Amino acid sequence: MLDTVAQSPDIDALMNDIGRKARAASRPLAFASTESKNKALNAMADAILAGKDHILSENAKDLKDVEGTDMLASFVDRLTLNDKRVAEMAEGIRAIAALADPVGEVIAAWDRPNGLQIERVRTPLGVIGVIFESRPNVTADAGALCLKAGNAVILRCGSDSRRSSQAIHDCLVEGLKAADLPEHAIQLVPVSDRAAVGAMLRGLEGNIDVIVPRGGKSLVGRVQTEARVPVFAHLEGLCHIYIDASADLEMAKAIVVNAKMRRTGICGAAETLLVDNKVASTHLKPLLDGLDAAGCEIRGSADVLKLVPGLKAATEEDWTTEYLAAIISVALVDGISGAIAHIDRYSSNHTEAVIAEDPAVVERFFTEIDSAILLHNASTQFADGGEFGMGAEIGIATGKMHARGPVGVEQLTSFKYRVRGTGQIRP
Repeated sequence: MLDTVAQSPDIDALMNDIGRKARAASRPLAFASTESKNKALNAMADAILAGKDHILSENAKDLKDVEGTDMLASFVDRLTLNDKRVAEMAEGIRAIAALADPVGEVIAAWDRPNGLQIERVRTPLGVIGVIFESRPNVTADAGALCLKAGNAVILRCGSDSRRSSQAIHDCLVEGLKAADLPEHAIQLVPVSDRAAVGAMLRGLEGNIDVIVPRGGKSLVGRVQTEARVPVFAHLEGLCHIYIDASADLEMAKAIVVNAKMRRTGICGAAETLLVDNKVASTHLKPLLDGLDAAGCEIRGSADVLKLVPGLKAATEEDWTTEYLAAIISVALVDGISGAIAHIDRYSSNHTEAVIAEDPAVVERFFTEIDSAILLHNASTQFADGGEFGMGAEIGIATGKMHARGPVGVEQLTSFKYRVRGTGQIRP
């Protein structure tokens, strides 16, 4: 969690210096070659693998510090690194290196009747501030993604992942040096004072162009309230699965259990199950039996409890709770219209899934629900930049700006117009 203990006599001076260094680094990055960026990324991956033992040792110290605290199991899971997760970090960085370089890509081009040739071209955003809690792998993901998109990045981790994030950051700096890129292109804020977050939200004297928060509801709420720069908001994942009357029951059972139980502590885990009234008598109990067998606590609406007695009753609060645990709320709805109404009322606009064979139902679900990610006949746990082929992600943006859903390299760019003429003047 983000610490409040001051560690520097002048946080603003420290942070503004970090901002100036990031801005200076962002200039050569904006036109760095694809080859040099990829060289740095592959060197980072090599350094992470070579430094695995040190990273895990530092992570063990972070985990030791949270023993006996009231930290939720989901946060401990996010904080935990192991051989597999370190290998996945390195693989993710290599996957980012293998992506097409978005910088300089011509998004659109057209000619005007007067002979002007106009192009819309991707450009880096500049300097990105990433504020996150618990997940040390965000250090690697965010650093690599920002570099590939030609941006400098300032990373502010929570005090709970301080040692792990520093060990990973050291590897990223090794990669920058190996490619002769500015080492201040990826900076990790060296203090856990909450004032550092406030300084970032104020923009570091105009040196931060975008803020990306990755953390709990309180952190994201603070960022949205206080930020004086644009925010790619990653809100909580109140993800829903709707089981339509046309759904294949066996498919639905497998998807529901996976969506809830594969990893309960991620933002793409399903939190609410909606079942069409028309198949409540045939589908509800098998679905709930599958969840129960997987160790999931079920909280049902009044009509669910009538059909399956003995469950815990769902309260109004349950429909707005991101459990991040083996708990799910369940309700019956009147077909696709009822599902849309429930999701519209309670969703955080993160990820929703429909299990159905009726194409008309799927079309309405895709058309009328305005969440960032919509899935048909697939688990909500696919709400992930890596699964989308982006290599990794900084987060899942739930706002309405151009970066929506998984935030990967393309979402970390803006654009400019290039206009070529042959002497035209405007009459």
